[in-house]
Amino acid sequence: SGTWTPFNPATVRSILGMFDRENKGGVNFNEFTGVWKYISDWQNVFRTYDRDNSGMIDKNELKQALTGFGYRLSDQFYDILIRKFDRQGRGQVAFDDFIQCCVVLQRLTDVFRRYDTDQDGWIQVSYEQYLSMVFSIV
Repeated sequence: SGTWTPFNPATVRSILGMFDRENKGGVNFNEFTGVWKYISDWQNVFRTYDRDNSGMIDKNELKQALTGFGYRLSDQFYDILIRKFDRQGRGQVAFDDFIQCCVVLQRLTDVFRRYDTDQDGWIQVSYEQYLSMVFSIV
């Protein structure tokens, strides 16, 4: 994970779930090569935005990364992301948590876009629709 700590279990489950095409709870060798490439690609992205080579992504680096991916978010929201994905309490995000942050943000965005039919950044949903949205990503 870049910090000599075990990979975030949620990240592991998320990545394996993407590549477990047979839904058997694991990956075969061919699927594993996909996992390896996926992680290597993320590592290259992480290194690009880890400007100080600390092995961690701080708030400003996270903002640069997500802005580079096309997100336009408030500083307050970046604070929320750092608090949510900083497992070590240092105000920074480790490599595996960076992957998790980006994957969760993309899934949330995909679900939101399904309801944002006019693409104006606003949706109106019922409570049950909201719950369905949330449960589709957890």
